[in-house]
Amino acid sequence: MAASNRRAAKQPGDVIDAEFETVGPQAQKAGRIDPREVGLNGLTCRVPTSTRLFDRRGGVAFWLTGMTLVASAFWISGGHTLARNFLPGGETAAPTISGLTARIDASGARHLLLVDGTASNEGTRQVKLPFLTISVSARDGSVTRYKLGTSSPSLASGERFAFSSRLDVPRSGVKSVAVSFAE
Repeated sequence: MAASNRRAAKQPGDVIDAEFETVGPQAQKAGRIDPREVGLNGLTCRVPTSTRLFDRRGGVAFWLTGMTLVASAFWISGGHTLARNFLPGGETAAPTISGLTARIDASGARHLLLVDGTASNEGTRQVKLPFLTISVSARDGSVTRYKLGTSSPSLASGERFAFSSRLDVPRSGVKSVAVSFAE
């Protein structure tokens, strides 16, 4: 009879009914069910936990090593410049030059180039003021550099230092004047 059922099911349009069985709730067992054996919990690996630092996967040593590698990569790739701005005293105080004026005084027998300006400390820390270098470019392309001593005063935060200098005017005339800090 089993062979005839198989042949009959192979013909197109035939339908085979599936058999279903209804199961009622089981009566509670007299013993207590172990909660460790419920559901998929039986699939978990029961390895005794160790207190050693390097015994378990994903333990404290793993995460500490990972975080150290991430912090090192951040620091090497330029994080030290970003961190310098957030640390106290990390801002580099550098003096700036402002209010620079240059003019030619032709009132005397010799023409003089008068250069006036102000060096100020815009940082938060006290800084030592270096010498000033005044570069005078002539119209013929020559450049003359003068060193202006400042007596190296220390400028507190927000303090200003005014400077002035009288220089010889080049014979071909003045093209430009630049003032910078000596290195």
